[in-house]
Amino acid sequence: MGAFLNKPETKKYNESGEGNGLRYGVASMQGWRVEMEDAHHAQLTLNGTLSDWSYFAVFDGHAGARVSAHCADNLLECILQTDEFRREEIAEAIRAGFLDLDKKMRELPELSNGGEKSGSTAVCAFVSPKQIYIANCGDSRAVLARNGAPIFATRDHKPELPSEKSRIVQAGGSVMIQRVNGSLAVSRALGDYEYKKVLNRGPCEQLVSPEPEVSVHERSESEDEFLVLACDGVWDVMTNEALCAYVHSLLQLTDDLVAITNQVIDTCLYKGSKDNMSIVLVVFPAAPKPSPEAQRADRELDETLRQRFTGCYYSLLHACSHKHRYTDRQDEGTDSTRTSNDARG
Repeated sequence: MGAFLNKPETKKYNESGEGNGLRYGVASMQGWRVEMEDAHHAQLTLNGTLSDWSYFAVFDGHAGARVSAHCADNLLECILQTDEFRREEIAEAIRAGFLDLDKKMRELPELSNGGEKSGSTAVCAFVSPKQIYIANCGDSRAVLARNGAPIFATRDHKPELPSEKSRIVQAGGSVMIQRVNGSLAVSRALGDYEYKKVLNRGPCEQLVSPEPEVSVHERSESEDEFLVLACDGVWDVMTNEALCAYVHSLLQLTDDLVAITNQVIDTCLYKGSKDNMSIVLVVFPAAPKPSPEAQRADRELDETLRQRFTGCYYSLLHACSHKHRYTDRQDEGTDSTRTSNDARG
């Protein structure tokens, strides 16, 4: 959704931090879109008795940035304030927090009067000392990696999925060109209240549902390498496997997580992504460390590519020069022929 610029806006927002045995880096870029609609939240330490818990989230707005910004500011608190969270029923608390936020947000004046029609996907993770809780609503995605490969990825909520399509149809809608009513490309999102008006149906039975899918993973100190949360601007052009392998290789070259996340979104832009791009990279203790061998191999590759480029460049110059000399000779011959013909005439 949204129009495109004549050239991409490549200025980046960056953030990084370290705590609770984790390190994280953030990069976001507007890219080709006329507006930046992404938002994120990264918090290494939660308040009170949760000081050893961390929270990370990415929100991909559409039709405006109002909902994504509000979610970034308020989703965490909505989850922490649920009765389920106080009872330590974390997965249920996350689900309840999403639904509560969507209900409260509907009452915001700019949303309740219909003037603002934006919505946002969401993907978030709570990292505790023992578990990782991951939730997604929409097509922003989280991937957990071990040994440079994904061991878990969230499922994108697209209208053409059988379970999603069934709900949409039962709510009186349709799926056309893989979009809800031919318009919205995701089947779950926060906001998007024009798709949540079916009477006598609950919030999770509407054309667009605010309900997240929540999963729980036991942490492995010796195997967990990193967790990636990113909007679909990244996943549109990179598979889970390719991104995990790429991040794994970059971690062997540098421990600068801002540099790595910047490299990822620059690569996605080069690969053709036309969307806003945001990525949060959370690195665990078992992640690869910079290796002299990998750094040396990278320098050697750069040098090989530079030499090949230089050789190709000079070959091209030589070919162009030869072509110009040949063309000049042809022109001279044409001129002399024209002169002779003129003389005979």
